[in-house]
Amino acid sequence: MAKRRSSSSRRPTLVDVAREANVSAITVSRTIRSPELVSQQMRTAVEEAIKKLGYHPDPAASALASKVTNNIALLLPSLTNTVFEDVLDGIYEGCEGTRYFIQIGDTRYSSLKEEALIESFLRQKPAGMIVTGFEQTEKAHAMLSAASCPVVQIMDYGEEPIDMAVGFDHEAAGYAAAVHLLECGYRRPGCLGARLDARSRRRLDGFRAACREAGVWDERRMVTTSQSSSVGLGRHLFEELLSRDEEVDAVFSNNDDLGIGVLMEAQRRMIPVPERLGICSFHDMEMTQHMFPSLTAVATPRNDIGKFAIKMLLDEIAEPQSVKQRSIDTGFKLIQRSSTRSLDRPE
Repeated sequence: MAKRRSSSSRRPTLVDVAREANVSAITVSRTIRSPELVSQQMRTAVEEAIKKLGYHPDPAASALASKVTNNIALLLPSLTNTVFEDVLDGIYEGCEGTRYFIQIGDTRYSSLKEEALIESFLRQKPAGMIVTGFEQTEKAHAMLSAASCPVVQIMDYGEEPIDMAVGFDHEAAGYAAAVHLLECGYRRPGCLGARLDARSRRRLDGFRAACREAGVWDERRMVTTSQSSSVGLGRHLFEELLSRDEEVDAVFSNNDDLGIGVLMEAQRRMIPVPERLGICSFHDMEMTQHMFPSLTAVATPRNDIGKFAIKMLLDEIAEPQSVKQRSIDTGFKLIQRSSTRSLDRPE
């Protein structure tokens, strides 16, 4: 028969903290949930009592009492893709010093996984939610639309948001990459794509559209795969591209890993870059700047997207409907480096 827990070993309660600090239980609860609403003297007394007694608030009970937790749910398609590291850094920076915590879910680029995570997180009564893109399932869209907390969709722009959104136009970004390569004098451009989520497909669609308008498009020069991107995969996709058209003279890769792989394979084959082959990658991670030659890239403001998203969310939590600009286009920037020809002297 199990021994009953002695009174001396029971978990301290909120009432115990209130008695120790010589304040009311309501003051203790307010200090834990909204410390900015409590005087410094009372806050110090409560914090010292909590530390002395080893009190730990029950998050489930707090959620029932306040109707929401201090958690902000964040759903990202990948926790290993370095692109989202910068987004996450921006979110954490914007959340620093607040009473909110970031609760992360990895959807692994699966709409059904995202749907399940949305349902799970909403049951936990988050203060707000940040989700990636506009491609939620019908059920997930309905759940987010009915959510009692603010919602921000990130990394995309151009569609009507469920609540709020911040990102950029991926199709326009792909279009801009093609225009740049054409202005540099390349006339047999190709493109490589991996993973092929909706945002990647729109980048490739934009690239194709610009090439068609210029009369230089050949569908054979688009090589894609559903595999996760990597430098090695970039090399293999470029090999496939060359097997389809050995005269290809420019490549747009829909992320930096693939672009670096293209550069390495070109160097292995002794194909001069940028004279014989132009390369433009996407996102502009730090490593692209340090390659030799350095890679021209479409730079995306990933850190800013994270900062904008958390600011919008925190403003909306503090005062519902206070955010007037519900959809923000952060734009993108094409940065020319050594992997494409000089614009004023195309060869």
